[in-house]
Amino acid sequence: MKNIKFITFLFLANFIFGQNKIFLYDYKFIPDSTNKKNVRDELMILNIQKGKSEFYSSEMYNADSIMLAESNKGNFAMPPNKEMIRDRVIKYFDSNPIDYITFMSVNKFIIKQNIDLKWKLENEFSKILNYDVQKATTEFGGRKWTAWFTKEIPVQDGPYKFKNLPGLILKIEDSNQNHIFEIKGIKNNTTDFEYPNLNNYQEFKLSYDQFAKKFKNYRKNPTADLADQIPDQTDADGNFRTSTQILKEWNDKLLDRFKKDNNIIEINLLK
Repeated sequence: MKNIKFITFLFLANFIFGQNKIFLYDYKFIPDSTNKKNVRDELMILNIQKGKSEFYSSEMYNADSIMLAESNKGNFAMPPNKEMIRDRVIKYFDSNPIDYITFMSVNKFIIKQNIDLKWKLENEFSKILNYDVQKATTEFGGRKWTAWFTKEIPVQDGPYKFKNLPGLILKIEDSNQNHIFEIKGIKNNTTDFEYPNLNNYQEFKLSYDQFAKKFKNYRKNPTADLADQIPDQTDADGNFRTSTQILKEWNDKLLDRFKKDNNIIEINLLK
C-alpha cells in the first residue's frame, strides 16, 4: 500500500512539474473595517514555474503588459484609472525566503522575507473543485487563518505568502472573513513566464524589518520622499502653487485614502 501511495505521489508530482501551471484564485477582501458592505473582488494568479512561483493580480499583469508593449513601440501609455492590486509575491521552492514586491510613493521595493508558518492540521475534510481537501490553521500577519489544501496537487504552495502545507492551498480565509482566497480554475501554461518590467520606478531592496519601518513611516507621511522632487508650478489657469502646497495636497489626499484602507491583509503592520 505504501508503495502504491508513493508511486501515485510521484505520478502527480511529475504531472504538475512536467508543465507550468496557472492557478486562478478569486480574492475577496474588505479594505475598510468600518464599511463591511464594501467588498472588493480581484482575480489573482499563482503561476507555478520550474523552481519558483509568482503570485499577482491578473488585471495588473494585463495592464503592465499593454504598457510595456506600447513602450517598446515608442509610445506612452497611461495606466488604467482603476485601483488594482500591485503587490507581487515570488516564492522559491529550494529556499525559504520569498521576494515580496510592493510600491510606495514613486518607488518600487523588493523585500526579502522569511516565512515560518506554524500549521496545525485538523481532522476535517471537504471538497473544492472536486479535489479532496483537508483543513489547516495558522497565524500570520496579525490574523488567524483557516486553509483547505489538497494532497492531490503535491505543490507546497498557495495564494499570497502562504505555503509549506503537504499540498496546494485551494482556499484560505482569516477568522473574520475579511480576506478570502479561493481557487476558481487551473490552466496549463506552455510559455516561459516573465512579469513585464516597466523600469519606470526607482528600485530598492530591503529586509522585512526595514520594510516594516518604511511602511509605517509612509502611512504617516506618504510624500516625505518627494520633498525635493516637486518644483513650484503654475497650472493651466495661471494659478501658481509652491512645491510645499502641492505636496501638502497630495499628502492630505493619501492620508484620507489610508483611513479607508485600514484593514490590510497583514494588519500587524498598522500597529
